[in-house]
Amino acid sequence: MSTTLDTYRLLGRSGLRVSPLSLGTMTFGEDWGWGTDKAEAQRILDTYADRGGNFVDTASMYTNGTSEQLLGQLTQDRRDQFVLATKYTMITNPTDPNAGGNHRKSMVRSVERSLRNLQTDYIDLLYLHAWDFTTPVEEILRAMDDLVRQGKVLYVGISDAPAWQVSRMQAIADLRGWSPLVALQVEYSLVERTVERDLIPMARELGLGVLPWSPLASGVLTGKYTRADLDHDGGTAGAAGTRKNVAASGNALTERALDIADVVKVVAERNGWTPAQVALAWTLQNPGVTSPIIGARTLNQFEQNLTALDVEFSAQDLAELEAVSAIELGFPHEMLSRPMTQSVTRAGLKIESAPVPR
Repeated sequence: MSTTLDTYRLLGRSGLRVSPLSLGTMTFGEDWGWGTDKAEAQRILDTYADRGGNFVDTASMYTNGTSEQLLGQLTQDRRDQFVLATKYTMITNPTDPNAGGNHRKSMVRSVERSLRNLQTDYIDLLYLHAWDFTTPVEEILRAMDDLVRQGKVLYVGISDAPAWQVSRMQAIADLRGWSPLVALQVEYSLVERTVERDLIPMARELGLGVLPWSPLASGVLTGKYTRADLDHDGGTAGAAGTRKNVAASGNALTERALDIADVVKVVAERNGWTPAQVALAWTLQNPGVTSPIIGARTLNQFEQNLTALDVEFSAQDLAELEAVSAIELGFPHEMLSRPMTQSVTRAGLKIESAPVPR
């Protein structure tokens, strides 16, 4: 069933209302050599807002801070219209050991910088950007709660972290009366489905809205790459250079990914859609997903991506996409689903699960 950008969804277990597709602004700014200039960014943001879109995603170091700065300029006269989400963690000065990471000093400094860049006195949603494996979770949660109590941040979330740490953090926040996590950003696409094992089920159980990043697998699922592009030496560790470098370094440009892209193209051509529409719409089939993050370098690309909301799959479409992208769930999931396990735990009983609250 098709929907629209102004058919809003609640973000996790909060009352915050967000659009079913989020505007990703990692492409805002040309600092990395492949982004969008200010004029085109203006057109993209205006188009998104005119259609009812309100959920905009950035991060402290996207295009070296230019993404936040452009958003600050472009939303200046309509700040309250948008739910602005940004992230902290990325290092800003390689000579300063505390210029990045998950700890309180990094968080506070990054938030103050983001507030200046965005030209606002509050951030709607602050994410921890990537797990650093060193900072105690109590320090993270208490620092986040302090920022919420100060009014500088309204809601908090987390991105790119192990499921067991996220669930532990949510339990601690609940028990101590601190601000809960309401959002989880994860890489999720037909190419990257391993989050279906634990991260997405955990988010549904604990009240975190799931925001997939890279639903087009860095452009691989749009059909822009061929087998000739596999000779890339794995790309470099940085985002600068080309979009292909990002796809290669993120392990999105592989033989398997191109096999999946071929089936996406078949489904698209059979129905008169674009591959991008198919790939984006597929992520919305998962009931745990709140709002995939879509970015584009041009307005034309962005407008095409928005039409993913109109896609309605047939059973054949979904079966073909499922077959080519399937993953092994691994232990304990596969063991628990085996007939022998079911027979000794349920003995043929028919039991209906209670619906999961949104």
